[in-house]
Amino acid sequence: MKYTLFFNKSEPSDYQFLGGKGASLASMSVANMPVPVGFCITTHAYEHFLTKSGLKKEILELVSSIDFSQVDDLDKTSAKIREMFMKMDIPAEVQNQIKQSYEELCLLCNHQNNLPVAVRSSATAEDLPDASFAGQQDTYLWIVGENEVLEHVRKCWASLFTARAINYRKDQNIAEDELSMCVVIQKMVNARTAGVAMTLNPTNGDRSKIVIDSSWGLGEAVVSGEVTPDNFMVDKIMLEVIKSNIQNKHIEHIPDKENRRVLTREITDARATEPSINEAEIKELCRIAKIIEKHYKCPQDIEWAIDADLPEGHNFTLLQSRPETVWSQKKVDTSTIKTGMEGILNTLMNPISAKK
Repeated sequence: MKYTLFFNKSEPSDYQFLGGKGASLASMSVANMPVPVGFCITTHAYEHFLTKSGLKKEILELVSSIDFSQVDDLDKTSAKIREMFMKMDIPAEVQNQIKQSYEELCLLCNHQNNLPVAVRSSATAEDLPDASFAGQQDTYLWIVGENEVLEHVRKCWASLFTARAINYRKDQNIAEDELSMCVVIQKMVNARTAGVAMTLNPTNGDRSKIVIDSSWGLGEAVVSGEVTPDNFMVDKIMLEVIKSNIQNKHIEHIPDKENRRVLTREITDARATEPSINEAEIKELCRIAKIIEKHYKCPQDIEWAIDADLPEGHNFTLLQSRPETVWSQKKVDTSTIKTGMEGILNTLMNPISAKK
C-alpha cells in the first residue's frame, strides 16, 4: 500500500488519493513546472489511521449528533474530535513510510539534515467544482525533524473537522463518509515575495487578462488578509501591465532559521510602499501562468512565490494551482468585458459569438 508518494513519481491514477492540492502539485511536477520538491502522505494513510484507531465510526456518530442551531455544540464537538486525533498514534507502518520519505527528501535537498518543510492539508473535497474549501484545513510552516512532521500530519488530519469545515459540508450537503485527507510535505520556500495569480479578471471573467496579487514574504499575509497586497492587471497576450495598485505592505512573514519558526516582521522602511514584484518578474509569472492554464485547459487560481535562495531567472516556485470556480461555471457574456470600438463592432457584426 502506498502511504507516501513523491510528486514527480505520481501517475494520473494516483491523483484520486492526493486531494486537490496534492494532485495539483503532482501534476505540475510531472510536467516539469517549478514546484518545490516534496511528497504526499496519501489518503490511504489517513484511512488506515482511522480504521486501526477505531475513530471512524465514533467521529461519524459525533458529527451526526451535532445540533447545528447551537454554535457551542458545534464548537465542542469539533474540539473533541480534533483532540481524539491527537491522542492516537499513527500506525507503525505508516510512520515508517513517512520517516523514510522525509529522509529521502532531506537527501534530495543537498543532504540537509532535518530539512524545514511545509506540512499542508489536501482534502479530497478541495477539487469539487461547485464548492470552495480554500483555507478550511490547516497548513504548518517551517516544520523541522521527523517527529515534528508526524505530529503536524495528525494536526492536518484533525483539521478536516474544524467547526467551520463541518458546518460548510453540512450546508453543501457533502456526506462526511465521502471525505478523506492527504497531507503534503514540501521543502520550505524562503519567499522574498509571494501571492496569487488568476488567469482571468475575477471581477468580470475576462479571459484576456491575468490578475496578480503580491506582497513581501510568505503568502500567508495575503491569504489571511493581514496585508492588502499589490495588485496588477496584465494583458495576457502582450504581457504588459495595464493597471497597477501599489499598497502599503506593513508586515511580512519570514522564516526564522535559527529558531526554526516563522516570524511576523514589521516593515518600517521605504520597501513597504515599493512594488513587491517588478515588471520582468510579472512577465515571467504571467508566462508560467499561461503554461499552467494550458496544462489544465481552464482558468486557474495560482499560488506562487519567489524564492530568495534561488538565482534570478530560476526563482519562481509554484505552491498550488486550482480551477477558478466563479466565472468558469458560467457562460461569460463577452459584450460586458470588451471595451472600445473593436468590442462594439464585434458584438454588432457577430452577435452569436457574443453570447457564447
